[in-house]
Amino acid sequence: MMKGFNMLCCMTTLLLIVLLLPKFAFGSHNYGEALTKSFLFYEAQRSGYLPHGQRVQWRGNSGLMDGKASGVDLVGGYYDAGDNVKFGLPMAFTVTMMSWSIIEYGRQMGESGELSNAMDAVKWGTDYLLKAHPEPDVLYGEVGDGNTDHYCWQRPEDMTTSRAAYRIDPSRPGSDLAGETAAAMAAASIVFRKSNPAYAKELLTHAYQLFEFADKYRGKYDSSITVAQKYYRSVSGYADELLWAAAWLYKASNKPYYLNYLGENGDALGGTGWSMTEFGWDVKYAGVQTLAAKFLMQGNAGTHSPVFEKYQEKAENFMCACLGKGNQNIHKSPGGLIFRQRWNNMQFVTSASFLATVYSDYLASARKTLKCSSGSVSPTELLAFAKSQVDYLLGDNPRATSYMVGYGNNYPRQVHHRGSSIVSVKVDPTFVTCRGGYATWFSRKANDPNLLTGAIVGGPDAYDNFADQRDNYEQTEPATYNNAPLIGVLARLHGGKSEFSQLLPVAIPQPKPDPEQKVTPAPASDIAIEQKETSSWVHKGKTYYRYSAIVTNKSSKTLKNLKLSISQLYGSIWGLSKYGDSYVFPDSLPSGKTFEFVYIHFANSPAVVSVSSYTLV
Repeated sequence: MMKGFNMLCCMTTLLLIVLLLPKFAFGSHNYGEALTKSFLFYEAQRSGYLPHGQRVQWRGNSGLMDGKASGVDLVGGYYDAGDNVKFGLPMAFTVTMMSWSIIEYGRQMGESGELSNAMDAVKWGTDYLLKAHPEPDVLYGEVGDGNTDHYCWQRPEDMTTSRAAYRIDPSRPGSDLAGETAAAMAAASIVFRKSNPAYAKELLTHAYQLFEFADKYRGKYDSSITVAQKYYRSVSGYADELLWAAAWLYKASNKPYYLNYLGENGDALGGTGWSMTEFGWDVKYAGVQTLAAKFLMQGNAGTHSPVFEKYQEKAENFMCACLGKGNQNIHKSPGGLIFRQRWNNMQFVTSASFLATVYSDYLASARKTLKCSSGSVSPTELLAFAKSQVDYLLGDNPRATSYMVGYGNNYPRQVHHRGSSIVSVKVDPTFVTCRGGYATWFSRKANDPNLLTGAIVGGPDAYDNFADQRDNYEQTEPATYNNAPLIGVLARLHGGKSEFSQLLPVAIPQPKPDPEQKVTPAPASDIAIEQKETSSWVHKGKTYYRYSAIVTNKSSKTLKNLKLSISQLYGSIWGLSKYGDSYVFPDSLPSGKTFEFVYIHFANSPAVVSVSSYTLV
């Protein structure tokens, strides 16, 4: 009887402890690490000739004939997700949101050393968008065909699918595509205004032309580029993109014409009428409303203040819906993740988190609170919502799963992504055929051979369930527009609030220049580097790998001042000293001699080691 009583007491005590614990008891997150890895994902998505400083070494050049059949150079840009098609609408939205992230939180990115990577990611996109706009009223909106592309499973370097280019023009309009591209170029012009004024001016000129084209020749782009309908159908139409482009053009140029456009067309184009519960590559209203609210709080609305107050009302309805304190709230999973749809729900999580983050800072700068139907909400509470969503994404969830590849201990290993799921062309250049890729690589029930570091996958369902399977494209496929809003939130959470008001005119800091040194590959006759895996083990469900790297001085002279560049290293290293962004061998190395350094990390492939600089004496 006493034994049963003691057991009952223990169970009661345990239940009380569980009830008193936080919903999920996890450690704090390294938002700086997540920010760094987010930019690596963009390097994995690059199309075209890869630059000298490419850090994701398992990728190679691809899509080098894009646009040639149409007489235009369309080499470059980004693959949108796990396939090899370049879709213009989501690519432009990705650039817009990356630029907005930098505009708001570039200072924090600079302090964390990631501003130059952020600006490089934007420029890789805008360089392509400039090519895609060869004439004022012509814009190429897609390269490749989703139908033929999805029939094959090939890495980008091998693809044999159609690379046809599709365009809009006055006879085949696409106001949504042209409007979003205008927004992207206008936003990016702000990013480069200080560091590259000539480039910023070029972007803004193209943005002016594209907005005029979008407004003058109205129509939905997927009625002109019909091959996009199955993949990126413009359900919301083009009215939101016209307002979105006007907002960004006003922010970039300060020209009254665009402010007047927002004021005079807000009602007719739906900006002041729709209360939204989503924001993404298709539906831009919540973004327009947030920007318009900022203009109002800055005191720039002028005679249009009554209209901009309606924009702000709708923006605050969106924020309240995210918090669950509005009249029409966004559904949340039992674990607390906002849920919009099963297919790539995480895109809505990151975009909503971004809007909540910037709006919380706008409110704090204006010393105002958010007014919801259930009462006033402080800026701090709105930011806490955004943080809760990011923390869920990074692993604070019922599955203890990070939905960013390469972050944390438990993340997706079978990503629905052609490039990461097939052995690197640099490891095995054997041609992968269209259907052979499905048989050999897609159907493999094994981890991806290439780690798609920083990719944010589609994420769990409405009940926090997730299946890490390559054929589960709704949940395991990543997308560029998943990361773009998140980089701003990560920079804010990592770097804290700016010491300046978010309502003041923006000044993007100059990215820190790299140390002046000649970074050239070591001649084969001078230095050899050989790596090998020496052991592996499992600790708390996570596999660790130990690698040995042997560096040999093959020259006839003594090697001094050796600096190595090491990327894709996810652990600790011994035998080298960290110096800035490089690793240094502190001693001299006589001719014919070797030295060893070792590292332990959780990637099942070696780190990328190359020579940055050295001297021979």
